[in-house]
Amino acid sequence: MSAPTVEAVRAELAGVIDPEIRRPITELNMVRSVVVGDDGEVVVGVDLTTAGCPLKDTITRDVTTKVGALDGVTGVRVEMGVMTDEQRRDLRTMLRGGVAEPVIPFAQPGSLTRIYAVTSGKGGVGKSSVTANLAAAMAADGLKVGVVDADIYGFSIPRMLGVEHPPTKVDDMILPPVAKDVKVISIGMFTRDNAPVVWRGPMLHRALQQFLADVFWGDLDVLLLDLPPGTGDIAISVAQLLPNSEILVVTTPQVAAAEVAQRAGVIAAQTHQHVVGVVENMSWLEQPDGTHVELFGSGGGARVAEELSTALGYQVPLMAQVPVEQPLREAGDTGTPLVLGDGASPAAEALRSVARRLSHRARGLAGRSLGISPVGR
Repeated sequence: MSAPTVEAVRAELAGVIDPEIRRPITELNMVRSVVVGDDGEVVVGVDLTTAGCPLKDTITRDVTTKVGALDGVTGVRVEMGVMTDEQRRDLRTMLRGGVAEPVIPFAQPGSLTRIYAVTSGKGGVGKSSVTANLAAAMAADGLKVGVVDADIYGFSIPRMLGVEHPPTKVDDMILPPVAKDVKVISIGMFTRDNAPVVWRGPMLHRALQQFLADVFWGDLDVLLLDLPPGTGDIAISVAQLLPNSEILVVTTPQVAAAEVAQRAGVIAAQTHQHVVGVVENMSWLEQPDGTHVELFGSGGGARVAEELSTALGYQVPLMAQVPVEQPLREAGDTGTPLVLGDGASPAAEALRSVARRLSHRARGLAGRSLGISPVGR
């Protein structure tokens, strides 16, 4: 059997997807060379974005598998190199759509990415757990999803989604790691040994701005932001940097938590954001006999939804009540969100229902180009 042509090998390499950028390595100009020997051995030269690329073994394996499946190939060798400064500059410009300088893509006219800022009035209500499970559920349904862990002081999203690799830097562009098919960025990826972050307002704003502009997100269907509790600097910065973002309020049934959560939602009237709904977490603990123990009281979620509807002048629905379940906590600690499990857990079903409602909401025309222009008389 004759050896394959170089063209046939390159065509096969078009099926090798960069694990971080999520585009073919041929499209990214990462394939430096292809040499096919008379004996059928193929040598593929691949230029990585950085010498320390954490996923080079994945790329090597995928190239070997794809090319090795061609008829006439007797062996595959992958020779890794590193992009030149010019190559990286061209790559950054291409990924940014021909724009050399970083911009926030989600704030540009015509952006179709849905942006949900998940907020709460106080800490400890499970906001990060809700964010991680919503992201994983949306990605499992085939959507392209990104998560910004905007809780700079209390970051926890990397653990909850099971992030295994640090971000990769291509000069001033950051390639976010992908976990559970979700692109993730967090300040926790840039600290050592779980060190605390001691920053004040301007630095918080700048960090969020970098997460949105310097990170290559690609074409996302949904961007979720896990906000810190309360109505402080980050909540205000989100409204400024992402004026088309919408708010999802998380509370528990407890009266004290509900009162504070209401404040987190009412801020939307001042920032001109829309509140899409309320999620009540830790609603009850189901007993073996099927009865419910309401550990934190009852009615908090419905109360927040009702009072926000009155304060904002439109219907704010209670989207779900998520019961207390030990597997939900365990899934957060192990980095595999509960919604990805096979079991018909009531908590998982409630979170999946919220994810699907948010995914299928009709999008307004605000900020979108209609593709028309005025005609003079």
